[in-house]
Amino acid sequence: MKLISWNVNGIRACVEKDFLGFFEREDADIFCIQETKVQEGQIILELKDYYQYWNYAEKKGYSGTAIFSKIEPISVKYGIGVNELDNEGRVITLEFESFYLITVYSPNSQRGLARLGYRMKWEDEFIKYLKTIEQHKPVIFCGDLNVSHKEIDLKNPKSNRKSAGFTDEERGCFDKLIENNFIDTFRYIYPDKEDAYTWWSYFSKARERNIGWRIDYFCTSDKLKDDLKDAIIYSDVFGSDHCPVGIEIF
Repeated sequence: MKLISWNVNGIRACVEKDFLGFFEREDADIFCIQETKVQEGQIILELKDYYQYWNYAEKKGYSGTAIFSKIEPISVKYGIGVNELDNEGRVITLEFESFYLITVYSPNSQRGLARLGYRMKWEDEFIKYLKTIEQHKPVIFCGDLNVSHKEIDLKNPKSNRKSAGFTDEERGCFDKLIENNFIDTFRYIYPDKEDAYTWWSYFSKARERNIGWRIDYFCTSDKLKDDLKDAIIYSDVFGSDHCPVGIEIF
């Protein structure tokens, strides 16, 4: 089974930059996207053989997630069940026979860490949600988690020590995911691979110079680790300031 995730930074703009070409070439079983930046009815995607599920932010042109699946899920849930955190369209959960699949777009702590408090509340509630549903079956979650976990995961760790996405608080939350028996699939397979990034600033030719951050992930319950075949970063795919990531599993 092939699963792909991509922060498209606006699905309408990404469609104009060959989103559908990549989508059709890869032919994933499940394709997750984040930061759709649309409201219902603003875009219609004709995706043959795929069920579509969209979660829209209340604020126009902001956030939002979607999942396109060849397999019809048993159930669909939007959000994590916390009203104050569920108005930005950040989470969709599909239940399948043997696992849950989640697309997630974690909040950015923003310049000056203006939203770090909100982010910490989000992290606490999200891990509670993961552990609750994991009691029933294993979990796969993917998306833009807006954090580089280790120094190897960004080009300039020292100068970004207190920047959004690389604070002790945010990295500590990722530590908690690992402590709660979730696996960063890319690091599980490629523990020492350097210069493997998924996001680049639009400034100073950062992507051309590969001055990037790895902030897009596939994570799974520990019990799925033996079913994991590969983890992929599609760094040569353009259309967003992020590139897609994927796994092959089962």
